[in-house]
Amino acid sequence: MCGIVGYIGPQQAVSFLLEGLRRLEYRGYDSSGVVAIDEGEFAITKTAGRIDDLAAKLLSHPARGHVGLGHTRWATHGPATDANAHPHVGGDGVVALVHNGVIENFREIKKRLAEIGYPCKTATDTEVIAQLVASELDARVGAAEDAADRYAPLVEAVQAALVQLRGTYGLAMVFRDWPDVIVAARLGSPLVIGIGDGEHFIASDGSPLVGHTNRIVYLADHELAVVTRHSIRVVHRDEGDVRHIEQQLDMDSTQVDLNDFPHYMLKEIFEQPETVLAALRGRLNRDEGTAVLGGLNLTPQQLRTIDRIVFTACGTSYHASLVGEYMIEAFAHIPVEVEYASELRYRNPPMSPSTLLFAVTQSGETIDTLAALREMKRKGHSTLAICNVVGSTIAREADGGVFLHAGPEIGVASTKAFTSQCVVMALLALYFGRIRHLSFEAGLRIIEELASLPRHVEQALETNNDARRIAAKYCSCDNFLYLGRQYNFPTALEGALKLKEISYIHAEGYPAAEMKHGPIALVDEHTPSVFIVPQGAVYHKVISNMEEIKARGGPVIAVVDKDDSHAVELADDVIRVPAVPEFLQPIVAVIPLQLLAYHAAVLRGCDVDKPRNLAKSVTVE
Repeated sequence: MCGIVGYIGPQQAVSFLLEGLRRLEYRGYDSSGVVAIDEGEFAITKTAGRIDDLAAKLLSHPARGHVGLGHTRWATHGPATDANAHPHVGGDGVVALVHNGVIENFREIKKRLAEIGYPCKTATDTEVIAQLVASELDARVGAAEDAADRYAPLVEAVQAALVQLRGTYGLAMVFRDWPDVIVAARLGSPLVIGIGDGEHFIASDGSPLVGHTNRIVYLADHELAVVTRHSIRVVHRDEGDVRHIEQQLDMDSTQVDLNDFPHYMLKEIFEQPETVLAALRGRLNRDEGTAVLGGLNLTPQQLRTIDRIVFTACGTSYHASLVGEYMIEAFAHIPVEVEYASELRYRNPPMSPSTLLFAVTQSGETIDTLAALREMKRKGHSTLAICNVVGSTIAREADGGVFLHAGPEIGVASTKAFTSQCVVMALLALYFGRIRHLSFEAGLRIIEELASLPRHVEQALETNNDARRIAAKYCSCDNFLYLGRQYNFPTALEGALKLKEISYIHAEGYPAAEMKHGPIALVDEHTPSVFIVPQGAVYHKVISNMEEIKARGGPVIAVVDKDDSHAVELADDVIRVPAVPEFLQPIVAVIPLQLLAYHAAVLRGCDVDKPRNLAKSVTVE
């Protein structure tokens, strides 16, 4: 959601802050701002709109200083206005802070603060944190001179404020009377500290730190960091001072730059041959006809006792989990359920002690998925993660898991993470199948098919021109239907999601056979139906569903195998993809759907990488 950056060191802070905020634009935002400490005073510039608007303001009102914070806001409380943009100031200007997350009890706190002389001036939930910290600091006036540790009053004041909050936060704050320190804290919203030479950086994720440092410290929940130019001190709410662990930032500039692509989304679509290969690398064992997944941290003997698997996820990860359900049930004969994380976290479904939970997430920070994982851990279930971000909260809190190794995904609409998640699902299905009933020969066939997948994905990218042509033909339509069956029902859901996410065209995905149970009422000459209909067990059934659409005058777009001769006779427009086994069809067939959505959005003049109202990492409910 919101983006946070911070700098303390010998350089002018604002240059890093602006660069960092641009790298965080992909998270989604509607306003931005910066604060620097300039000769003992806060220099604050903020605005509704894009980073370019903020940069223009800074040209006429420069903010100088060697300590500073920056923020991109995704509005939750109060509209996107200059006043509601971060940073927010507390008291008479003693503290300025930026915040990612949601404070659920801000109304009660706001009322109490007004009664004691710390009124809030904005509609945000964040300002109450600034006023709380200011009130706690004012209560400790004079304590700094008496304290052995000159930052002790800051730590005490911030901790006293945080204990009153209910909700989630990633916080960074600077202080007028302590101009040589940044205090950061987190609960539920990620924060990373970058370690430099006589300087330190703070960010919501690693992307702003690329090119500045590759040494980082992840803050954990209930931790507070006191950061100066030369030191980092980490304090845990319950444990006091804790030793922070330095890690390597596994990211380079080529992963966060556009290179020659006009948008990150298109770049990431075309990266999929490499990201699919990365998800497979080192995980195919031909000698034993199985997958190698060492990060599960459970023995084959333990996994053989599993009698049920639950995937919990949101959005695109939910669709990949549905693909995994089909794969695992087909190969391993283990019952699988897929649950929306936002629902699972508040339900109390019956689960046997032998149920295994997978939390599926690109970012590893999605708050609903994290909450569902924690709830299942509390109940004693084994929890594993399928995640793209090493060091993320879900990756750290799960008992084990599998990383995607897809590299940073910056486009808000997920593309390469979906196909990588589907690859990992196939590896899991192979692994679970082989420790149960799947024969060596069957396992070896699956391995050979997976090994050929990157080449097929590369061939699927050759549909780009067809996708552009079809997008031009239909981009003025207001409604689309996406229809597929079996493995390609989740593909239909994902194709519809991509179109509505970035082009703002209403689109719905259905099992093709369900179309006649209601959605067919929508069919007319202005509502295209996109059929995912490669060869397979239900191919002729889907052909019959296409006939039903054609009989009612609806345009048909068909994604078919390259040698198809039947479906193409019914379709108004055809996209041909490589023929692959049914369990791999979603990975190949989704690529032209991603391209169709991309080109439709471009033709409609939409902001492809930063679609309205959306955020990349959803860290609020």
